[in-house]
Amino acid sequence: MSTAAEVTEEKVLETLRTVRFPGLSRDIVSFGFIKDLAVGGGNVSFRLEITTESPRAAEQIQRDATERLQALPGVLAVTIRLDLREPSPAPPRGAAGVPPADPGILADVRFKIAVASGKGGVGKSTVAANLALSLQRLGRRVGLMDSDIYGPSQQMMMGIDEKPYVNEANQIVPIERYGVRVMSLGFLMDVDQPVIWRGPMVMKAVEQFLQDVAWGKLDDLVIDLPPGTGDAHLTLTQKIHLSGAVIVTTPQDVSLIDARKGLAMFQKVNVPVLGIVENMSYYLCPSCGNREEIFKHGGGRRTAEQLRVPFLGEIPLDARVAAGGDAGRPIVIAEPRSGVTEAYLRIAEEVTRQLEG
Repeated sequence: MSTAAEVTEEKVLETLRTVRFPGLSRDIVSFGFIKDLAVGGGNVSFRLEITTESPRAAEQIQRDATERLQALPGVLAVTIRLDLREPSPAPPRGAAGVPPADPGILADVRFKIAVASGKGGVGKSTVAANLALSLQRLGRRVGLMDSDIYGPSQQMMMGIDEKPYVNEANQIVPIERYGVRVMSLGFLMDVDQPVIWRGPMVMKAVEQFLQDVAWGKLDDLVIDLPPGTGDAHLTLTQKIHLSGAVIVTTPQDVSLIDARKGLAMFQKVNVPVLGIVENMSYYLCPSCGNREEIFKHGGGRRTAEQLRVPFLGEIPLDARVAAGGDAGRPIVIAEPRSGVTEAYLRIAEEVTRQLEG
């Protein structure tokens, strides 16, 4: 039978690593919430220092930690003091956007725009690529950072086969295509090589893309995030002040549910939500002009209204979008006068209006 003497600090921390912040994938130990840990004689005590606008989330963490430690063999008593702290006010947004947390990171980039989705398969990367190209068509200096570490695709969508080089300052030089500077993990690995990384490796890769890439002077850096909410998202929000986030969804209810989760994550970390884009909104027959709402319709607008965030627009379903992505010529480039391109340009204009306002 287990005894109190068998309870160690290592075992306590191992147990606490199974407790996660509600709605996120990261555990409370890696977040640094555990302070003043004391273990001895079967007694476990520590201070739970959490900076959040959600007291309920902090209380849930306290309950989860207590329950799991009480179930640990040898633990007789658990004392957790909750030290709840209010987050610092978000920096004011002026004409140059939110200043970065570290002046040395992306200092020459005016606006950092995250493109995110609550789930995969909604066309997030397609939206990110075409949004970047649409911003460039508006006369802006644009970069596209593919931080979808597990499934990088911008190298294919932008038609890039070559490898980047390292300059004299030991920085990776992004590859320019269609007037947009692009960086993707896909440049640095074999096409068929799977990415099987733990959280710390993902965070390190994102940090390198932020700090060790020679982005130069840009008006906008569009950041294609992995689907869901995880380590890449947290690293970005910790390292830089994102100017805003664009949430991509499709009209189906399951996609909208996940979009709400993604939106809530950005709100928790004080990142302004620029709005929601409803992708694959409807199909317009090129021959007869008949409109078919294959995946329902209007859910993105209703969700935006309910959550009181802007609705940026609808992107119709068009076979040329997939064909262009596979061929390395996104539809904004391949079909500059198409209805889909016009929709992207309107979204880019609205995003610019918000950032510059």
